[in-house]
Amino acid sequence: MTQDVEMKDHPTPSHSVSSAVPSTLQHLKEIATLIETGSYAKEVRRIARAVRLTITLRKKLTAPVLTAFLDYALGPGSEARSRLSAYLPKEDEHDMEVDTASSANQAPAKHVLPELEIYCYLLVLLFLIDQKRYDEAKACSSASIIRLKNLNRRTIDVLASRLYFYYSYCYEITGDLAEIRGNLLALHRIATLRHDELGQETLLNLLLRNYLHYNLYDQAEKLRSKAPRFEAHSNQQFCRYLFYLGKIRTIQLEYTDAKEALLQAARKAPISARGFRIQCNKWSVLVRLLLGEIPERTIFMQKGMEKALRPYFELTNAVRIGDLELFRTVAEKFAATFNTDRTHNLIVRLRHNVIRTGLRNISISYSRISLEDVAKKLRLDSANPVADAESIVAKAIRDGAVDATLDRTNRCMVSKETGDIYSTNEPQMAFNSRIAFCLDMHNEAVRALRFPPNTHKEKESAEKRRERQQQEQELAKHIAEEEDDDF
Repeated sequence: MTQDVEMKDHPTPSHSVSSAVPSTLQHLKEIATLIETGSYAKEVRRIARAVRLTITLRKKLTAPVLTAFLDYALGPGSEARSRLSAYLPKEDEHDMEVDTASSANQAPAKHVLPELEIYCYLLVLLFLIDQKRYDEAKACSSASIIRLKNLNRRTIDVLASRLYFYYSYCYEITGDLAEIRGNLLALHRIATLRHDELGQETLLNLLLRNYLHYNLYDQAEKLRSKAPRFEAHSNQQFCRYLFYLGKIRTIQLEYTDAKEALLQAARKAPISARGFRIQCNKWSVLVRLLLGEIPERTIFMQKGMEKALRPYFELTNAVRIGDLELFRTVAEKFAATFNTDRTHNLIVRLRHNVIRTGLRNISISYSRISLEDVAKKLRLDSANPVADAESIVAKAIRDGAVDATLDRTNRCMVSKETGDIYSTNEPQMAFNSRIAFCLDMHNEAVRALRFPPNTHKEKESAEKRRERQQQEQELAKHIAEEEDDDF
């Protein structure tokens, strides 16, 4: 027993384990080397790869690690280093997880690259957001935006787009989103003049989100219609643009265009972006109901979305049945949810669709029915339900929703005999819409194909092929984390 106790007095050195597994600081140094290589070679893909690698390290960032990395990348006495270190909490020697010996022997960089400086801003900003220190994050993001305005390098565009996003996110979290609208417009103008297409995409979406946050749909549509359009560079930004476009079109009563944009946004969104896909499905369900369509049950039964889409499922069931009383009960039951989702105004519009659906069911069931019975079955609670039923039936007949005639003398609705639907052009129109949808999807897939530049001019060597394959493997490995972070 004494031998066992004596063995505990001589523990194994901890640095032997840490030397086998690369530390977070070592990973950041490798990313910094990758950024330097991409900056000197003017290869944007290397900068994008560095951003993807950073996503996996986000949860491992600590104040001591960031302080050591700032010393390595910016130099201990640089102005940028002192400015960024002011946002970090004071170091605790017991919490240091870095290799002090290796960091002490590392010589500071003679010339700080702008890409490395902006990358350090991004790291500090991510750390502050994860620590929920939003006031410091607002100050850091504002300082990074001021620094970005003085830099015009295409290798910074990828890092700048991330900083734009988190800049808007910090002000949205603190409820001060209206303060930066003018600054975002100025940044969008600068990005347009500099031909920074990725920055234009990001800033356009941030401006649309800013306008829609305050229900300024007319201003959002004016900006969207006049902003320059080009081929999408980021799938995530394109999905956001389609979602905002769908919301604008819905408010403007252009339901067909809204449905197409919302369904395309939900289809293009990654599987890991569950919250974004839930929002797309909520709006697309309401748009389809306003169009007179009934969404499939499978939409509400998607994995991880059943609870969030439950109010809309019950709402769809009320519209499908055409029960006005059930519709009113569901609207009152989930009023808080609809107000939170900002879809209450759309649900108010659905009342007419519920009445029309109930009237269509009545016309199919009865060849002749009095207007008084129509008012009872529709559960109209107005002062003069018979007169309201007469006007509702007349409007439905005029719009073509009901194939019937109105007998004003006997005050009844007379339904026409239902013919064979296959003798009309409706099946042809349905097949035509499906074929057009498939062709559009194929054309979008072809346009989305991307190839490295100048592949048709130069042959690929074995070394470049190995490097490309390694990058593709790393891209496939980190794509899920990137998409989850973006949404």
